[in-house]
Amino acid sequence: MEDVGMTSTEMAEQPSNIGTSGFVDWGFAKATGRLLVQAGPKVMPDQAAEVVASLRSAAQRSRGPVAETARMHSPEGVSEVLIVDRPGWIDANVDSLESMLEPVITTMLARRRTPTPGSPLLMGVGGKVTGAEVGTFTAFLASRILGQYDLAPDGTPRLLLVAPNVLHTEKEIGVDPADFRLWICLHEETHRVQFTAVPWLRQHVIDSARRLSMDLAPDPEQLGQRLLQITQNLPDALRSGGNGLADVFATPEQRAEIAKVTAIMSLLEGHADVVMDDVGPLIVPSVEEIRAKFQQRRHDLTGLDKILRRLLGLEAKMRQYRDGARFVRAVTATVGTDGFNAVWTSPETLPLPEEIENPPAWVQRVHG
Repeated sequence: MEDVGMTSTEMAEQPSNIGTSGFVDWGFAKATGRLLVQAGPKVMPDQAAEVVASLRSAAQRSRGPVAETARMHSPEGVSEVLIVDRPGWIDANVDSLESMLEPVITTMLARRRTPTPGSPLLMGVGGKVTGAEVGTFTAFLASRILGQYDLAPDGTPRLLLVAPNVLHTEKEIGVDPADFRLWICLHEETHRVQFTAVPWLRQHVIDSARRLSMDLAPDPEQLGQRLLQITQNLPDALRSGGNGLADVFATPEQRAEIAKVTAIMSLLEGHADVVMDDVGPLIVPSVEEIRAKFQQRRHDLTGLDKILRRLLGLEAKMRQYRDGARFVRAVTATVGTDGFNAVWTSPETLPLPEEIENPPAWVQRVHG
């Protein structure tokens, strides 16, 4: 399961995929990510096979209890489970970023008041630079993500479980491997159910993310002003641990749009945590120990890792788990699980930012 890196020569030999906009070399992004990502745990082939088989089994075991507890059911035969290593996670996410962002980049470039330089050499160099930035970003995340429901815009969505990260984490915090793998799958399976049992949700999230990306993308003529914003706002972003670089760039109007998308993500993450907590004691014997140790691990981050998480907005994601779970529990306590599930009726029944903080307001608006 140990990840094998790439030499600079091998990177240069990787096929490029510049994308329709010509702005990002997505092939170089994958190569950069694979080069920079930390190696996974060193294991023998038979142990690696056991971890993969165990995760696949845990994902399957989680389906029935999650569906029963959430009272949400996916159509048969949708959304495969893919067990990946760190480079595999990078490849999948670069592909998804390309599908998500290429339409945004193309539209952004079309806004330019001055023509884009047409030199293939300049475009190639620029694509390598932005590709390297994407690769660096995915390399950082690839050693930390345990599981993810990949929305795969323009592709086939699937549940990804990152085997070396699960193995590393269960050893690091000292918990029962089988229990930990099942516990992780409960959370990720809930995400799979959310997006497969609610037909409109996946495209709604994709469209919302694209609109927000479009709105946040600066016109080239605004770059000087944006650099000044970075200088002025970066210290506050580092101290507050808010939405990271988005807080550095965003105007008040854009922050309002960020809040709407954050409310959706808080709902999804909080719901997954609540379902995981409700199911866990029934089928995961050591769930109390796992939860306590995992929460402590979240709080123990220090140094550069903590700074990067703030810049990337990952600390805001931790708040999404907390705030979203509080919303789900409060609504469920008032109107029950079926009443809560009215949230999946349409985009109009998703919670507004202020309703995440005030669940009775959502109950009043949706249930009257």
